[in-house]
Amino acid sequence: MGDHIEITVPEGSFAAYRAVPAALPAPAVVVLHEVFGVNADMRETCDTLAAHGFIAICPDLFWRQQRGTDLDVRSEADWQTGLRLYQAFDRNLGVQDIAATVGAAASLAGATGKVGVLGYCLGGLLTFLAAARLQIDAGVAFHGADTERYLGEADAISAPMLLHFAGDDEFMPEPARTAIAMALIDHDDTEVFTYAGCRHAFSRHNGAHYDAAAAALANQRTWAFFAKWLEAPGGSARAE
Repeated sequence: MGDHIEITVPEGSFAAYRAVPAALPAPAVVVLHEVFGVNADMRETCDTLAAHGFIAICPDLFWRQQRGTDLDVRSEADWQTGLRLYQAFDRNLGVQDIAATVGAAASLAGATGKVGVLGYCLGGLLTFLAAARLQIDAGVAFHGADTERYLGEADAISAPMLLHFAGDDEFMPEPARTAIAMALIDHDDTEVFTYAGCRHAFSRHNGAHYDAAAAALANQRTWAFFAKWLEAPGGSARAE
């Protein structure tokens, strides 16, 4: 069970869900949500990261449009709300909010200062943009739809990257996935995995296309990647 913190930017402040591991100091992972906001899936993702030794923080990226977005993936009405928010979302302002979250994560009591970014769909795209535009220590993107539109920024990425693709992704056709992988092929410390037979959001808890085996493998790879690049946990301090 986590709590919430407030993150301040020039235009105001927004909430972020926080989950803290038992042992500190620990590195932090900023978790970037899909079109459904900081919902049960994202909170569970943060809680699981904390169980693996990371401070996890999931900011409310839709706060400029609608605060406290918490949508159910099984509700058609919530799907339509999420799509409206997605279509109106300003990605550049979103990256600014991520920058503020990364800064807050690095300076939390009990944090080591190392910060990774983990994103899903919209959040996967924003992970790519954060790696290109900000200073982060590692990035993991799950099925970051629309990333192919921003491949001109790939050369600015210096952080280690891990990309998870679904082999039958209806929102990321094979040419898009190949273009993204090729844009990063010469970057050191980049790993790309494709999960055959899986559809978009295969790792989403309670999602229509959830694939337990693929999700477990992708999550294990993610935790190991962050443990490697964020110099995972140790210590006994408690976060405040």
